[in-house]
Amino acid sequence: MRETVHVPLGDRAYDVLIGPGLLAEAGALVAPMLPRPRLAIVTETRVAALHLAGLQAGLAQAGIDTVVLELPPGEATKSWAHLGQVTEWLLDQKVERRDVVVALGGGVMGDLVGFACAIMRRGVRFVQVPTSLLAQVDSSVGGKTGINTAQGKNLAGAFHQPSLVLADTEVLASLSTRDFLAGYGEVMKYGLLGDATFFGWLEQNAPAMAAGDMALRVAAVKRSVEMKAEIVTRDETEQGDRALLNLGHTFCHALEAATGYSDRLLHGEGVAVGCGLAFEVSARLGLCSQEDPSRVRAHLKAMGMKTDIADIPGELPDAAGLLDLMGQDKKVVAGTLNFILARGIGEAFVTSDVPHEVVLSVLEEALA
Repeated sequence: MRETVHVPLGDRAYDVLIGPGLLAEAGALVAPMLPRPRLAIVTETRVAALHLAGLQAGLAQAGIDTVVLELPPGEATKSWAHLGQVTEWLLDQKVERRDVVVALGGGVMGDLVGFACAIMRRGVRFVQVPTSLLAQVDSSVGGKTGINTAQGKNLAGAFHQPSLVLADTEVLASLSTRDFLAGYGEVMKYGLLGDATFFGWLEQNAPAMAAGDMALRVAAVKRSVEMKAEIVTRDETEQGDRALLNLGHTFCHALEAATGYSDRLLHGEGVAVGCGLAFEVSARLGLCSQEDPSRVRAHLKAMGMKTDIADIPGELPDAAGLLDLMGQDKKVVAGTLNFILARGIGEAFVTSDVPHEVVLSVLEEALA
């Protein structure tokens, strides 16, 4: 049941392996890359408790020794302090330029460890072992690394492609339902932005996939990674097409900032709500039919996910306050906010030509 998606970026090309049991085979898969049988693993405590022993056993089968750094879990770990800690620790472990570092965990670990590897010795190779659905379909592929700053999310970082991604779909069984569905927000996004057939497939199959069907999980992760790889190959450093991957994210980032990046709203939940809002704005502007935003929301409801801003617990700023937070997004170019809108399901495009009053009215109605 193993699938391979190749990301063809010239001398930085790599494979994404997808399927159950990859942790157990990690040694055989990683050994050919290593100048010496030794790996540094950076992970976080919750993931370590669940998956570190399995990964180390898989590596030990190929005679690979490991040193491990465990960090606290959560978005707050993507900080200057932890970036310094990881970099200094890797240097203390005498990790050389030809060595390989493993990032074991969700998007936080991948982003942080990838950034440390980008700046350490001006570039050390790393392997992504993503343990969340969100990381398997999104953050582990494409080479975006970074940390959060006081000014906002992911505002310090670098493009640094991994050398290999091992997306073991078996580890997804350890996720809570909420975390799995938050990751599903990014899976659904791929169908909405560029593949109406895939979105239709998800409408049919996603409930069984969420319930644990392994073949469906592998298929959904594979298609998501294929779409991300196609877009990244066309536009590695986000000069154009790669921005399509931000469908729903302009709204999402504002909502995340409004909730203090807390567990009131997980990233994938914000993406899902943001996709609904992006389709609502598109329908208001006459770009797509009014049925499209209804279909997006109906699917979110069917999956038992947050569907609207009203589903986010606690106090939120008013519509003007949210619009102001959207202006802090790093997708702002020359002071103009770029939106990803859609001419229909599977037909997203990038535009800056969106009247503020339309966005304001959509937000006001969503908050009402």
